[in-house]
Amino acid sequence: MNTMPEKIIIFDTTLRDGEQSPGATLNIDEKLTIAKQLARLGVDVIEAGFAFTSSGDFEAVSKIAQTVGTDNGPVICSLARARQDDINAAAAAIKPAAKGRIHTFIATSNIHLEHKLKKTKAEVLAIAREMVAYAKTFTTDVEFSPEDAGRSDPEFLYEVLEAVIAAGATTVNIPDTVGYTTPSEFGAIIKGIKDNVPNIDKAIISVHGHNDLGLAVANFLEAVKNGARQLECTINGIGERAGNAALEELVMALHVRRQYFNPFLGRPVDSEAPLTNIDTRQIYKTSRQVSNLTGMLVQPNKAIVGANAFAHESGIHQDGVLKNKLTYEIMDAQLIGLTENLIVLGKHSGRNAFRTRLKELGFELSETELNKAFVRFKEVADKKKEISDWDLEAIVNDEIQQAPDLFRLELVQVSCGDQARPTATVTLRTPEGEELTDAAIGTGPVDAVYKAINRVVDMPNQLIEFSVQSVTAGIDAIGEVTIRLQHQGRVYSGHAANTDIIVASAQAYVNAMNRLCYALQKNKEQQQVSRQ
Repeated sequence: MNTMPEKIIIFDTTLRDGEQSPGATLNIDEKLTIAKQLARLGVDVIEAGFAFTSSGDFEAVSKIAQTVGTDNGPVICSLARARQDDINAAAAAIKPAAKGRIHTFIATSNIHLEHKLKKTKAEVLAIAREMVAYAKTFTTDVEFSPEDAGRSDPEFLYEVLEAVIAAGATTVNIPDTVGYTTPSEFGAIIKGIKDNVPNIDKAIISVHGHNDLGLAVANFLEAVKNGARQLECTINGIGERAGNAALEELVMALHVRRQYFNPFLGRPVDSEAPLTNIDTRQIYKTSRQVSNLTGMLVQPNKAIVGANAFAHESGIHQDGVLKNKLTYEIMDAQLIGLTENLIVLGKHSGRNAFRTRLKELGFELSETELNKAFVRFKEVADKKKEISDWDLEAIVNDEIQQAPDLFRLELVQVSCGDQARPTATVTLRTPEGEELTDAAIGTGPVDAVYKAINRVVDMPNQLIEFSVQSVTAGIDAIGEVTIRLQHQGRVYSGHAANTDIIVASAQAYVNAMNRLCYALQKNKEQQQVSRQ
């Protein structure tokens, strides 16, 4: 039986591996927001989390399975170690999905066997076979990963893969866990599996890889040429250490160079049929959303979605692009949803026009969320004559995707100048409803604001990142502020957008402080429950 799909399967692990990036922790509502956008993007599989690791992860996977895992939606997957407890949690979490997958794994490299697992090859082989068979009792869709496959003994790798496929694995994923291999080496690993695993035709070969040497995307494309048909990737390439293979880079490489890749998938060279199910026009929007919610900014020169990806400063380049875009651009910016700012709304626009435009942009808001966003829209419209689609996205993301509403910023006022000492006064409403006001002097207006907030919210922390970027051009542009705080080794991000950059800075800081306080509150509750 040949199970090779007609298209390359895109397996998105932004909500699992991507969320493991330091400081990228998402709450359940934020995960659900991203999952909905991933479905609109057209990913085939969403790895929604690691259900066994925490009650929050379990709830997130379950909620995504229930909301996004519809008959016409993506497969919803949960990661699980090759242990019964892990697999039980994964099975329960994905149960609401119309199409659910359990992704179980165990390490196979000698270094992992000796130092991490402290098990023999025979023991690992038996566990892999047994746990895949166990996962199969819950769902017909089971994926198995031999962790650190890139550094595993090939003969043992073939033996393990043959055993798990015989036990019921429908996808075998080959991870370059530490980003160690080069493209030719990784391609050879996939070819070796195709040539030496007798029952490989009964499973789809998948690949997962990290970008420690900057080779993840190149490795994946070489893997496709050698028989891989599922690519495990993340939006903006986020993930542990140097991150994962970037979804947008893989998809656009396969799209722009499809004539090169067509023969490797048994297609005519000139076939124009897409190689993936991804709606490329949703790429830029998805990138921005993930960046905003995780607090991880996209570098300007990032391929495909960076701010400079379609910018030209060189006079020679500008001249060529003006005459014909193809002279210096290999793809149209509109392909990824990056269009000119179409001005559609202003201060006199009504609620219905606002709702309609948001729906066209892919936002599905409840009545409460719509009301909050509309009030904010009117406030911004009083300050800006023209509201662009990017402005609308910033308004909605900022208004409805906030951290837990513990402390609320009621007032921020600053005084500064080249001959003055920057001073800030802030008023916060506490979770108990009390208004507290304090003031502070800083090295600049933002520093003064943050010092004043720290005087009100007595929670020691270290500001490790502060970044500002403009959503649109112009003196009245909305500014987006992203910050990251560190407390006891953990990182908490905050994000806010406002036409006043000082206000945005204060809101972002309060947002991060709320995440910090909420996390400490949840930890305290869990400790109390465990004592009982």
